[in-house]
Formats: sequence, structure tokens, C-alpha cells
Amino acid sequence: MIDTSDKYNILQVWNYGEGHEAELAHLLSDIRRKGQGRDYDCILGLSGGLDSCYMLHLAVKSWGLRPYVLHIDCGWDLPVAQENMRCVCEKLGIELHVKTMNWEEMREMQKAFFRTGLSCLDHPQDHCFIAVIDECARTLGVKYILNGYNICTELFSNPRSWFQAAGYAGDGSFVKAVCRKYCDIPIRDYVFTSGLRHKIWMPYVWGIKTVNPLNLVPLTKRKMTETLTHEYGFTAYGQKHFEDMLTKFLEGWWHPTRFGYDTREVQTASLVMTGQMTQEEAEAMMQQPALTDEEASELFAQVAQKLEVSEKQLKAWHDMPMSTETFSSQRGLYQWGIKVFTWLGLEKRIRSN
Repeated sequence: MIDTSDKYNILQVWNYGEGHEAELAHLLSDIRRKGQGRDYDCILGLSGGLDSCYMLHLAVKSWGLRPYVLHIDCGWDLPVAQENMRCVCEKLGIELHVKTMNWEEMREMQKAFFRTGLSCLDHPQDHCFIAVIDECARTLGVKYILNGYNICTELFSNPRSWFQAAGYAGDGSFVKAVCRKYCDIPIRDYVFTSGLRHKIWMPYVWGIKTVNPLNLVPLTKRKMTETLTHEYGFTAYGQKHFEDMLTKFLEGWWHPTRFGYDTREVQTASLVMTGQMTQEEAEAMMQQPALTDEEASELFAQVAQKLEVSEKQLKAWHDMPMSTETFSSQRGLYQWGIKVFTWLGLEKRIRSN
């Protein structure tokens, strides 16, 4: 069950994006002021998904910002993501900068995480997204990172119980520990970070802030989709995060069949609680699998091929006993930090165990 006990506090402050005009104006003014004399006044990570594409649309067309648009290619982009990025950037006249990760290392790290038996198999991608963008912001000298997180579609986070004893995505100690035990080659080109660096050092020492401007404007999933489709020819790709092959495979098939949970529980809960979907609609959606048997089988074969392992080996990882391993991590520090940031009003997401 998704814990909804804190929803009213967050929804009241958010107010469906209404009434934040002064806050948004102050933020945009500060971004422009601190970006004076530089080629860019902020950095924006673009995935080809709905949230980041819509944020780029607003940043350029509505807010008049000069973002450095960065895509981090970890080797799992689906064609729909690549085409969406191309269409939006070309129409806006924005250069798309691509950081291509070392695929040999990414493949090895991905296999290492499969070998753990844990569910946090997106960590090799998610960790480097955080680390690379932070590093790029420092290199460029910009003081603002625009993040696409929004209460509108992400009011709830995934319950902590779904991830067993795994460390958080930004926890470099955990990612390094998995690599030390399960990687067969040295990891040299990959970029690591830590919670201390990202949450404390970046904003409070180097003055580089990660902000969520989509929470300051009236927003619905339908509005984002219709705007992007009409103005840029954006292609919707179904379930949230399904623009990425690995994430689509994990959330659409691996997690439900191996671990018994479905990320649509969280996604539909966010839409129901923000009035964008009825409970009946959510329940009807959950009655159907995220992927058909044919789609799942096709993705299974594609993921095995990308990882250069046999389908038999990938199935063995799927069917292996649940992990009882523990790895070095900063879980305690992260959990303490989440509590502090929530108390300070800096963390605006409902988290449940």
C-alpha cells in the first residue's frame, strides 16, 4: 500500500502550481543574474521523456533562459527518446550536447548489479546522471541545475521496502562496493559522486543549486503531452520512463515478475491524488500488465543481446534467490538527510517504507 498520510501538506503548499508567480520570478531573475557574462545561465538534463522536454520548452520559450542542454547516453536510449530530443531541440534552435558513457564499463556495471540479486538495477544509469550533470555544472561555472521532478506526476516516491538493502542512487559508496565485488574489469571512466557532495557541497559550498521549476507553474500530464505533441511532434511512449530500454524492461516486466511490485502503483497514486485520474481508472490500468507477453519477450532478448549474455543467463539472474547481501553504503546518512530536508520543507515528496 502507498502511504498517503502526508499528501495534504504537500498539496496545500504546491496548490497545483498556482500562486507561485513571485517565487518563479525571483528564481528566474537569480538564474539570469548569476548567468550574466557566461554562455549559459543554467544546465538542463534532457532524457527525451515528457518532463525534461516540457521543462526545456518552458525554459526557452516562456522563461527566456539560456540552458546548456545535456543528454547522458548510457547506451539504453530507445529511438523514441532520440527522436523526441531531436525534434524539440531543433524547433527551439538549441544545441544538444551529448555525453556518451564508456559502454564497456556501463555494460560491466550493469551485469554486476544483476549479479547482486537486488532490485536497484537502474543505479549504474541513475548515479552517473547525477554525477555527470553536477560535474558539468562546475566545469561551466553555472549556478543552477534545472531538474524535471514535479509533484504533478511524482507526488509519491517508490516505497523504501521495494529496494531491500540497496543504497540510494546517489550513493557512490554503494555503487563502488558493488563494482569492487562483481565487476570483472576496472571502472576508470565512469563518474562517481556522493550524497554529501550532491546535497551539501554543491549547493552550500560551491553555490550550485538544483531546482524544480515545474512545481512553480500550473501543470498536468495531459497539458505537457498536448503542448509537446502540438508544437514539436513529440511522440508519447506510454508508461513513465518507458523511453529507456532498460528501465522499460525493469519496470514493465522484471520488477513485477521477480519482486512482485509494479511502479504503476506509485505513478497512478500520484495522478489520482492530484486529480488527474480517477481511482476506477487507476484500478482498471493495474488490471492489465504493463507489457504484453510479446513485448516482454522481445525486450528480454534485446537486453540480453545488449549485455552480451545468453538469455539463459539473464533468466538465471531473474530466478536466483533473493539477495541477503549487504554492501558498504551511506543509507543511514541519506535517511537522516531526507528527514532533515523534509522538516525544512526542502524535500517535497511523499516517502513510505
